[in-house]
Amino acid sequence: MLVWQRLREILDRHGRAALITIAATRGSSPREAGARMIVTPEGSFTGTIGGGTLEWRAIAMAQARLAREPDARAEVKSFVLGPDMGQCCGGQVDLLFEVMDERDRPAIDDLAAREAAGPFTTSASIAKAGLLRRAAPDDQPPGTARLASGTLTEGFGEARRKLLLFGAGHVGRALVLALAPLPFDVEWIDPRADAFPAHVPANVTLSHLGDPLEAVRTAPAGAFILIMTHSHQLDLALCAAALADARFPYVGLIGSKSKRGRFASQLAAAGIPPARIDALVCPIGVDGIEGKSPAVIAAATVAELLIRDEAVASGAAADPPPRRAEGEPARPVEGARLGNGRGR
Repeated sequence: MLVWQRLREILDRHGRAALITIAATRGSSPREAGARMIVTPEGSFTGTIGGGTLEWRAIAMAQARLAREPDARAEVKSFVLGPDMGQCCGGQVDLLFEVMDERDRPAIDDLAAREAAGPFTTSASIAKAGLLRRAAPDDQPPGTARLASGTLTEGFGEARRKLLLFGAGHVGRALVLALAPLPFDVEWIDPRADAFPAHVPANVTLSHLGDPLEAVRTAPAGAFILIMTHSHQLDLALCAAALADARFPYVGLIGSKSKRGRFASQLAAAGIPPARIDALVCPIGVDGIEGKSPAVIAAATVAELLIRDEAVASGAAADPPPRRAEGEPARPVEGARLGNGRGR
């Protein structure tokens, strides 16, 4: 959640709001430190600190603070989830409550502008008069918080994975909808001028590239590649280009195991290293989901993308294989050119 931009919008409509942050956890808890929600005076809210009794109680407490001129504009409350809440998590959670109004507008505007520019870290001492968040050199991951000796270090903004999605068929359309609320920056690529719908989610940009391979050549390191075009020949050319470059930790191709086998043979003949061919994900999607409707394939694939994204971000994913020798291009794949293949 882009918390400061959302807070600014809520202040525009309601004049006051309460920000609730999980400042620290001990033991098992429904959400991690840094999870946040914003509560309005009427009790509506955005974001979540995990649901259940803890969240219900926190909303009520935030409303009570908003209903009066509070003695404290910032306060930390501790909850033991078992005895206090009857929740089976059994851990302990420290919640930071902050009441904000028009007096906080300059600070919120500044933080919203920084948030729009990308991830950043702040540090602040918790005091009854409120928090004065200052830029901090620490590299606190977005959406997280660390409370130590009365000082709260927070990461704001969003760390979004670049995803190149090739193909605007039925599955591609289902995928962009499934990815809309998730931390992916989607570049949706199709050479057909009329392929895209009239409206797309905010995290999607459209590319009408006559040569879709150009998107692979210019993609940033760490991008995910997902291939499902209208043409098997184009699919093959894109696979060859993506697998020849070890910058991409995930290369997925829609299709069956037999399609993977045919592609693997052709990619090997083109000089793609065996380790890179082994890294090709085809079929796509988590195991155990057999449905073949576009929405089901999209759901299974998004689950896989989230698993891979977390693994890469944590460093748990295997190191990519070494790149081919400098100046040694992969041989072109026979027949890998644009064509009118079977639609998808």
